[in-house]
Amino acid sequence: MAFRSSIILALLVLLYPHSTCSQTISVGSSLTAASNTNPWRSSPNGDFALGFKQLQPNTGLFLLAIWFDKIPDKTTVWYERSSYPVPRGSMLRLDSANGLILQDPQGRLLYNTSTGGPVDQVSHALLNDTGNFVIRLRDSSILWESFRHPTDTILPSQSIEMGDTLVSRRTEANFSVGRFYASISNNGRFIFNTKNVPSNSDYDDEYYGGTTSPPNASEAVIRAKFDSGALISLVRRNGQDQILSPRSIPLSSDNYYRATLDFDGIFTQYCHPKNFGSNPSWQIASSWPQNICRNINGFTGSGACGYNSVCRLVNQRPVCECPQGFSLADPSNPYGNCEPQFVQGCTDGGNEYDLVIIDDTDWPNNDYERKKPCPEEQCRIACQEDCFCDVSIYRDNSCWKKRLPLSNGRVDTSQGLKPFLKIRKRDVTLRNPRPRRDRQTLIFVISVLLGSSSFINCLFITAACVLLFFGYNRIFRGPSPVQDPSASNIRCFTYKELVQATDGFKDELGTGAFGIVYKGSIQNGLVAVKRLDRMFQDSDKEFKTEVNVIGRTHHKNLVSLIGFCEEGPHRLLVYEYMSNGTLADFLFGDLRASWSQRTQIAMGIAQGLTYLHEECSSQIIHCDIKPHNILLDEYYIARISDFGLAKLLTMNQSKTLTNIQGTKGYVAPEWFRNTQISNSEMVRIQF
Repeated sequence: MAFRSSIILALLVLLYPHSTCSQTISVGSSLTAASNTNPWRSSPNGDFALGFKQLQPNTGLFLLAIWFDKIPDKTTVWYERSSYPVPRGSMLRLDSANGLILQDPQGRLLYNTSTGGPVDQVSHALLNDTGNFVIRLRDSSILWESFRHPTDTILPSQSIEMGDTLVSRRTEANFSVGRFYASISNNGRFIFNTKNVPSNSDYDDEYYGGTTSPPNASEAVIRAKFDSGALISLVRRNGQDQILSPRSIPLSSDNYYRATLDFDGIFTQYCHPKNFGSNPSWQIASSWPQNICRNINGFTGSGACGYNSVCRLVNQRPVCECPQGFSLADPSNPYGNCEPQFVQGCTDGGNEYDLVIIDDTDWPNNDYERKKPCPEEQCRIACQEDCFCDVSIYRDNSCWKKRLPLSNGRVDTSQGLKPFLKIRKRDVTLRNPRPRRDRQTLIFVISVLLGSSSFINCLFITAACVLLFFGYNRIFRGPSPVQDPSASNIRCFTYKELVQATDGFKDELGTGAFGIVYKGSIQNGLVAVKRLDRMFQDSDKEFKTEVNVIGRTHHKNLVSLIGFCEEGPHRLLVYEYMSNGTLADFLFGDLRASWSQRTQIAMGIAQGLTYLHEECSSQIIHCDIKPHNILLDEYYIARISDFGLAKLLTMNQSKTLTNIQGTKGYVAPEWFRNTQISNSEMVRIQF
């Protein structure tokens, strides 16, 4: 009897750890994306957690992730990339048919782990102490596990198999797809390479291979393994493993470990003391490659840094810098592209440019011409006089000429290089090129007139006198009264003409407060036709007000009215077409506006508002200044639209009371207080 009791006790002791480790997440369990939601934690020691990480500083967005739960910075080791970022209120649920299901607050599917297997076969899920989240079926087989779907990180006991790929983040804080990839190649090598974002097409610039090309199939690498002892090794088909990690790394029992393909392209093995005390930070145990600035050397792609940038190695990490005369296209991404802060090209034999020397800097594979033999001074002059040349490199009595965009830029002290970079003598910022052309055209016309026959000169003088006469009369008679639109130079269209111009109102550009805007085409080119189909009381009055006001309002930062239609019940306005859409699309689209562009746009909006408030004959309060009502022309000049629908302030009025108009959030507070307002605007545009 005592023997049987001893056996039962022994079995209980043996089973106790397993019962502790098997704390499971049952079908139907759920998490909500909110700041106060507790995650699912690993057991028994709770080293890892799965849930929603709140993204800072935007408190309304989250990341579905697994992270180290006991260290202060909660380092992410896995995340769901396709749903990033997750809006507040989204729900994660363990479903009996599909495993994990992630839905937004409206119930739309964002992500699921279904593999198309049997329905209603999910038993439970478990986040174990290795950081692997596993979903098991009723027959104990695995439906899905995070270790087989890595993002940018692997953990001890995890491996990169054939077909697996690590993909870096876009930036340290941006979890979308980055440019750097790590995988096992088809010929059996552990390689890193770059791809084009967002199309993710391969470049030919492999920048690291853990092995040389295998001489035969038996030596091919079949996986990269991160074992429980924290050593990273390459497993060959013949069983002869190649260890990459240094054997002197700290003990895995005392440290947390991870290996991450960082956003800068370096594959780094990190360790973090479990009993961190006064040193709560990750330490680098090893990293690959040794010099990414020189390792990436392909004919396509930008290199370790962005286009026109220069890579400098500091403590085996790339540091990217813009050369003189260039600045970051996206100030939030120091590893991104650099853009010139001057207008490119030359019109004066290159004399408007200086060539500055940037020591030991090279952009290989950007050559379009080589001159040899070529003395150093001749190399400099050859680039200055060539409008296509942006950089010339002198070395060993040879000269290489290069043009923008420059790629694979790096500091190289081993070649004895002398690079000449072409920049303008004065820092001329990117501006609208039209004024220069307009001035040249005006000079040409005046020259022709002054240089032609005396008869033409007489006509020119006569025309000038007539203009002076009418200008004199206008000054002394005061401003002319508001005229009927049909009496001005604004064209009056028939409804049939505008139906034909818009192809039956087929191509919708957007919806405004008073109607829908369509793209159209007339003899003079493209137009935007606003159809006032939201008729309400006094809408006829508002329509005529807009035609009268905009017809007499002209400024480079306002959208011009070309014509109108007032036929039966139809009320339409015809504006000039703005090819680059709204400021909202520009600011929040895929392409990031540069700081100089944002400054130029902000100044344009301010100049347009100044004209409306103080300079035009009838002062105008817009009431609805927002990114959707700011349009951009072909040169990205800001043009204010929809201002004619606002109430007007006459010249002798400083304050007035009107009904509330505009969009909530963009309206001055005085509107809601029912108090007097001045000719001011509330401008809320997030640059």
